[in-house]
Amino acid sequence: MNTTANYQPPPSSQPPFSDSDLDSDSDSDSENFQVGSDLSNSIFKTYLEFSSSSSSSSSSSITAVDLSKIQSFLTSSSSGALSCLICLERIRPSDPTWSCSSLCFAVFHLLCIQSWARQSSDLSAARAAARLPITAETAAKQATWNCPKCRSSYSKSEIPRCYLCFCGKLRDPPSDNPWILPHSCGEICNRPLPNNCGHFCLLLCHPGPCPSCPKSVKARCFCGSVEDFRRCGFKNFSCNKLCKKRLDCNKHNCSEICHPGTCPPCRARETYRCRCGKKEEEKDCCDRDYRCENECKKLLNCGKHVCERGCHGGDCGECPLQGNRTCPCGKRIYEGMPCDGVAPVCGATCNKLLNCGFHRCPERCHKGPCVETCRTMVKKACWCGGLKKEVPCYQDLSCERKCLRMRDCGRHACKRRCCDGDCPPCSEVCDKRLRCKNHKCPAPCHRGACAPCPIMVTISCACGETHFEVPCGTEMDHKPPKCRKLCKITPLCRHASTSKPHRCHYAACPPCRAPCEEEYPCGHKCNLRCHGPRPPPNPEFTLKPKKKKSNHQTECTPGTPCPPCPELVWRPCVGEHFGAERMMVCSNTTRFSCDNLCGNLLPCGNHYCTKTCHPLETQPSSSGHQKRSESCEVCNLPCQKVRMPKCSHPCPLPCHPGECPPCKVLMKRSCHCGAMVHAFECIHYNNLSEKDQVAARSCGGPCHRKLPNCKHLCPEICHVDKCPAPDKCSKKVTVRCKCQTLKKEWICQDVQAAYRDTGNDPKDIPKNQFGLGLLPCNSDCKRKIQEVESALQLRKPKVLEKKEPENKKHGPKRRKRRDRIQEGKQVSRFQQEFVATMKRLLLFIIIVAALIAVTYYSYKGLLQLSDWMNEVELQRAKRRRSRF
Repeated sequence: MNTTANYQPPPSSQPPFSDSDLDSDSDSDSENFQVGSDLSNSIFKTYLEFSSSSSSSSSSSITAVDLSKIQSFLTSSSSGALSCLICLERIRPSDPTWSCSSLCFAVFHLLCIQSWARQSSDLSAARAAARLPITAETAAKQATWNCPKCRSSYSKSEIPRCYLCFCGKLRDPPSDNPWILPHSCGEICNRPLPNNCGHFCLLLCHPGPCPSCPKSVKARCFCGSVEDFRRCGFKNFSCNKLCKKRLDCNKHNCSEICHPGTCPPCRARETYRCRCGKKEEEKDCCDRDYRCENECKKLLNCGKHVCERGCHGGDCGECPLQGNRTCPCGKRIYEGMPCDGVAPVCGATCNKLLNCGFHRCPERCHKGPCVETCRTMVKKACWCGGLKKEVPCYQDLSCERKCLRMRDCGRHACKRRCCDGDCPPCSEVCDKRLRCKNHKCPAPCHRGACAPCPIMVTISCACGETHFEVPCGTEMDHKPPKCRKLCKITPLCRHASTSKPHRCHYAACPPCRAPCEEEYPCGHKCNLRCHGPRPPPNPEFTLKPKKKKSNHQTECTPGTPCPPCPELVWRPCVGEHFGAERMMVCSNTTRFSCDNLCGNLLPCGNHYCTKTCHPLETQPSSSGHQKRSESCEVCNLPCQKVRMPKCSHPCPLPCHPGECPPCKVLMKRSCHCGAMVHAFECIHYNNLSEKDQVAARSCGGPCHRKLPNCKHLCPEICHVDKCPAPDKCSKKVTVRCKCQTLKKEWICQDVQAAYRDTGNDPKDIPKNQFGLGLLPCNSDCKRKIQEVESALQLRKPKVLEKKEPENKKHGPKRRKRRDRIQEGKQVSRFQQEFVATMKRLLLFIIIVAALIAVTYYSYKGLLQLSDWMNEVELQRAKRRRSRF
């Protein structure tokens, strides 16, 4: 970069690349692209030829990495997408430029970088003069400025003053040669390559960094054990073997893989002694020389004291207390004092300099250190000079006044308490909107214009193979580069496997020309041109569509579903009657009704609908969905089916499909003997056989039926029909004579036989006289009767005589009256039970009447409520109709 003369624009002719050429249509863009690709081939030709002769197997991959940065610069230059990072304007082929040679190699307008460098250096000089004790002239000479992108530092003498090519050899390079890259001289670069290998760049004058040196040299690996031919730019390599260099301990070798730089410390573990030799520990070889935590405590030469030093090697040295000694303040010297003696104090003032550095110790000569804090009262001023006060020497003085000076940024005050005038730089973030209008300045608050946005935006083609970088904020001013490779976007329509390939592009892919042939749900196929979905264009670079007159109307918009099916089909009526079909368009779902009766089987499965042809309750549409419509009439007839198994109870349900539900009516059947009543479900009892029914009705206990010829019960288990053998009752019966004086126990069948012998039927004998009179009376019977009668006659008068005096006993009249009242009030037990029964019956009749009344009036009220709700609903319907 030459800085010896001021810039003067060259008197050249009109450049071949004008604004109209850079913003032209596709034809000019394709020509520029072709020229750009030819330029890159010519620039890399020498380098690629030299690299192809390299013997390294990885030379091709390294070459691609080295040239990628240069290729990006060349693509940007050839496509006209090179922009200045300071003014964000496009850099034209005829504009003078300057490029950074430190890190970023960004290209700027020459006038922009000159203005930027002067402003930055002047601001840097002003800051240095204000903050450092130097003159303004010295600060101006030492001022520096930074690259707007990579912030690399340059001196003021390096401000560019002339327009040079990329390699810096030619001043004012020509811009009228279309076969030379703009802003280059067209000659070999010949700049020194990086790493100071001594070789020079073989590319033609180019932007960006020079690639690594392609020459092959004989080089050794880092450890020096392997020698190989390598490219000069990558001659430092590792052999991936053990280093085996001798380490600093001169005892072990390096065990790392071949590496650059010095070998790491030796980590071999061994047992080592400390310097004093008292302690042994296992340490790394690099830490073998260590000191323990114990004191030496070896006896010194004086034989009276021990060494107070820590762990050390070698001799402990002389006793520090031997020879001439002084008092603690050092003013009096004692000669010939033994080392075990204590030096006395001199009694004078100590007068040692204190830690403050201004005052001396005022105490008498003493042992130990002097006081740490100097308490002498002095007059001090605060840092800002606004407060003066007498304070102890050790104490700092500061006030509470805030500094109101403006900081270097010129926007914010210092606001530091008791500031000494050297205000620190502003700690706030600038946060101003940069010229790119996408980001804010992240630097600390500063004077002057903010640095340009250092972010570079990559603009690439749709596939990403061709790309270049532009400054942030200018991406919308550039067209994407044109790529000659095939488009990688997979079509979204159903003809992706048979569609023709096309070149990489922006905007949407061209429409598919194949017929659609997509199958409708009805089974027909779409005969229109393909109108399936198309991949969306890149939203960052959506080009404006060109206005072209279309002479034909498109059949269908791409990305829309197929139109309704236009085929003609026969369509039945809503009732699906035979012979009532009509010819209709397949997509027309309008339904029609014929004049026939419905005839559809009702849900009950027993009767048929008598309505006029109407839509079925669930009718499948052409799209396969079920449409709800008018239902057939409801069958209100009672169920007339014969139940199986047969029973006398009718089905309680209305007319219904399928079998009737099982009869759950409870049937009461008494047992055979009549002792108890069984309750059976009808379905259960009728499903039993006759034998099982007889067994089910048996109570399982004694028969409990009275035999026909006697008063005894049947002794058999509950059974069907008459009781067996009624003449053979084996129960015992008490037989008496007519006067009932004699009695005996006979078997019942003997009693019946006795009655038959007398010509009487046992059935005609009353039960309370059964067995009476079968025994003949004897003399004893008559004697007992006489005795009884005599006894009765004797007892009767005695009782009357006893009762009369009891009644005639003198007693109070009040007691007799009370006894008569109580006797009148006494009621027999039968009368009390009869009254209680009548009361219960009356209470039951009252409760039943109340329940009947409540049920009747509740039912009547519900009917009135239903009528009222129906009237309200009719009024609401009338209001709705009146609104519409």
